[in-house]
Amino acid sequence: MRKDVRILLVGEPKVGKTSLIMSLVSEEFPDAVPLRAEEITIPADVTPERVPTHIVDYSEAEQSDEQLYHEISKANVICIVYSVNNKKSIEKVTSHWIPLINERTDKDSRVPLILVGNKSDLVEHSSMETILPIMNQYSEIETCVECSAKNLKNISELFYYAQKAVLHPTGPLYCPEEKEMKSPCIKALTRIFKVSDLDNDGILNDLELNFFQRTCFNMPLATQALEDVKNVVRRNMADGVRDNGLTLKGFLFLHTLFIQRGRHETTWTVLRRFGYDDDLELTQDYLFPPLKIPMDCTTELNHNAYLFLQSVFDRHDKDRDCALSPEELKDIFRVFPYMPWGPDVNNTVCTNEKGWITYQGYLSQWTLTTYLDVQRCLEYLGYLGYSIICEQESQAAAITVTRNKRIDLQKKQTQRSVFRCNIFGAKGSGKSAFLQSFLGRSLQRQKIIKEAHKSLYAISTTYVYGQEKYLLLHEIVPDFDFLSDSDLTCDVVCLVYDISNPHSFEYCVKVYKQYFLDSKTPCMVISAKADLHETKQQCSPSPLEFCRKHKMHLPQPFTCNTAEPPSRDIYIKLTTMAMYPNSLKETDIFGCRCRENVNGRRSAGVRELFEEKEKENEAAMGDLLVQAAKRNAVFLLPETGKSFTAERTILYTHGTVSA
Repeated sequence: MRKDVRILLVGEPKVGKTSLIMSLVSEEFPDAVPLRAEEITIPADVTPERVPTHIVDYSEAEQSDEQLYHEISKANVICIVYSVNNKKSIEKVTSHWIPLINERTDKDSRVPLILVGNKSDLVEHSSMETILPIMNQYSEIETCVECSAKNLKNISELFYYAQKAVLHPTGPLYCPEEKEMKSPCIKALTRIFKVSDLDNDGILNDLELNFFQRTCFNMPLATQALEDVKNVVRRNMADGVRDNGLTLKGFLFLHTLFIQRGRHETTWTVLRRFGYDDDLELTQDYLFPPLKIPMDCTTELNHNAYLFLQSVFDRHDKDRDCALSPEELKDIFRVFPYMPWGPDVNNTVCTNEKGWITYQGYLSQWTLTTYLDVQRCLEYLGYLGYSIICEQESQAAAITVTRNKRIDLQKKQTQRSVFRCNIFGAKGSGKSAFLQSFLGRSLQRQKIIKEAHKSLYAISTTYVYGQEKYLLLHEIVPDFDFLSDSDLTCDVVCLVYDISNPHSFEYCVKVYKQYFLDSKTPCMVISAKADLHETKQQCSPSPLEFCRKHKMHLPQPFTCNTAEPPSRDIYIKLTTMAMYPNSLKETDIFGCRCRENVNGRRSAGVRELFEEKEKENEAAMGDLLVQAAKRNAVFLLPETGKSFTAERTILYTHGTVSA
């Protein structure tokens, strides 16, 4: 809505323009009328619409044509004043004033006009018979008011209608020639209906109508008033009411009726409450409310936002299969001006056997959008009507801005729920397969993914010590010389190489040395395609030596070329590393390093490491058990086979370390 209104009065000399202004201000007819009244401003608190209003007079005797043109360009509404007892002044409305104004205003944004018939006290007949054809001819004419400056008849109404023509214009809503609402108005009201239909059954029941009424007008409708509204619709539309609820057709009919009866402020109140501007577009302030995000902080959805999104899912999952069919997904996004999710989303989140996005996948995609592009998330929530349905000031209330990552590192704990893992590796190393495996897809299932529908992201949940967390995997396109800040900003790094390609690991070494050698970001090496024959890597050091040198976990074997769904253990480990980057990457035992092998496979080199220390004395072994107790571990001792039970299980044998 506009912050102020500027009204310009024009017309032939002696029709009473100045008298109208002075009668409004002084509430009495002036004894002496100057050639032109000075511009006056009516404060917001004394106007019906609570908006400051500027009233500007025009005098042909005191002003030039250039001054007139300047005032026309500044005006929000123009009152063309004529005298009801002067036929020539009426003729001038169409022969001079309307053409002049139209010449000086843009065709696509014509200024609204009010025809004002002054001096009604001098005649006993109305001029409306002459004026109505003019109103029908020019769509920019909002209304006509007959008044008298002398006896103050309709003076306040005149300026109210002028103000109303600016704040609640008919033009964007209604076509008088066709006697129906314009398509942008229908589109906006259809979205409002869909947002207000809280159970998505195609009708607004009494509870939904009352919620809508409170939302827009701050008061509910009495039971009888609700019935009266529905009865009006029933009498005029056969399918306007169904199951005692208002259908979309009935909803649109009511607004058409409001506009036709001159109550378009009712429709505008609804439109503006749901975020629309004078051009029936959602405002930038509505879609993108201010949200301050300090450096090194991330954005997540809060609990109330997830509850809202769950309710959206539930009311559109018609067949209750916990997945969204293409039609159900399309139905969710009917309140959007475009389809926000493309086919790549189905390869970014979990889907069912039909390829439909599951409930978990749906929440994961929202989580991904919030993390990567919070402004886009705010926009999407705006289309869904989050702030209205949840009765919040804006959809910014749905967002949690996490604390600075440096504080997490200092405190050695985090309150975040979303962790990012960037995946580096040479072309063909198996990065894409690693992403799709996280979504439960075997290599065979991945082969049917179309090239154009592939995604560089994968997101799903993992559980770390009983806590549900989101792990976001991002495949980095292998372009060593052009890695952006986004490519390097993450919570944990995966360096993927193909064990069957002797040159594959070289890229991982280069990336690590160039970008992560002095970083505090934990790194893990993935030996991909572990089902294939392992070839010695040509670069030096070898993957095993590289991990020892840089105090990393030893290379983690990975394959998704299995009949069973791929194991998720490695992703849990990645999430744990992201959550606790300060924890030791490896466990020192008598000066040698061993690792937790999450998939239970034998780890090359571990046997040799232990053999070097087998001859250490029992006192040293006792120290190990103390360390084990501190870690809540279970140890199977190499020689005795004696086990020590604890919460977290880590089995150490001569050659096997398993979780």
